[in-house]
Amino acid sequence: MNNLVEATRGDHRADGRFVLLVVDDDESVGAALVTQLAEHRVRGHHYPHAAEALLAAGALQPDAAVVAAGLTTMSSIELVRLLAGRAGIPTVVGVGDDDGGIAAAGLKAGATAGVRRPYRAEEVLPILRAIRPETAAALDPPIELGGLRVDPSTFEVRLHGRTMALPLKEFRLLYFFMSHAERTVTREQLLAAVWGGISDDTSNTLTVHIKRLRRRLALDGGQAPVIVTVRGLGYRFVPATRSAEQDEDRRPDERTEHGTRDHLAQTVGGQPDP
Repeated sequence: MNNLVEATRGDHRADGRFVLLVVDDDESVGAALVTQLAEHRVRGHHYPHAAEALLAAGALQPDAAVVAAGLTTMSSIELVRLLAGRAGIPTVVGVGDDDGGIAAAGLKAGATAGVRRPYRAEEVLPILRAIRPETAAALDPPIELGGLRVDPSTFEVRLHGRTMALPLKEFRLLYFFMSHAERTVTREQLLAAVWGGISDDTSNTLTVHIKRLRRRLALDGGQAPVIVTVRGLGYRFVPATRSAEQDEDRRPDERTEHGTRDHLAQTVGGQPDP
């Protein structure tokens, strides 16, 4: 344990990614968090065994750590004490419904915060931003495609120079689409990224939000990006730079029921089902 060192942060991130140590002996839960956060430029490293996590802490010099309550390989409180107290790594405790006592003890041991477990990216990310404000922009960098620019640091959206005001969920939905431009994404991926999971109500909400987002993006002259329905699979975001001829070349299963991209842009308000 003596080889734990105070991490020197800031200039050791060649690619600007936030580095997170995840300690959870439930491999499915820990791996799921790493996968979710990868969409936000967080380089997660999951360790099911506390001893391995301690050895990795000195080498990785993580920006933060998430430690699950109720670890079987070591006391979660002791691990928090070692990571936060001895190594100086901001540490978050992942707690379930019955872990209130462990959460309180973790905070006394030096934890920065507690977060609900199983984890949701939308609940973990604000904590990471607060831990390292200087890396907040790196977690969700601005994206610009075909005249459309979204900036998560300011929640600003501009389409061909025109500022658009989007509700938070629509903003997150648009950012996810733009992060996966020209790729088919499933409803399940969208629900996990924006709503944190799947339920009957959430599924219907996704349909409504996509309809609203399509309306907001529609512009005269066919210069708007398009959210294309990929039948049986999900959706595909097409930036405005794609030409009508390219759109005609799309495979049949990637067309909307209204046909071409330009026609969709003009009839988006009447789209019966996204």
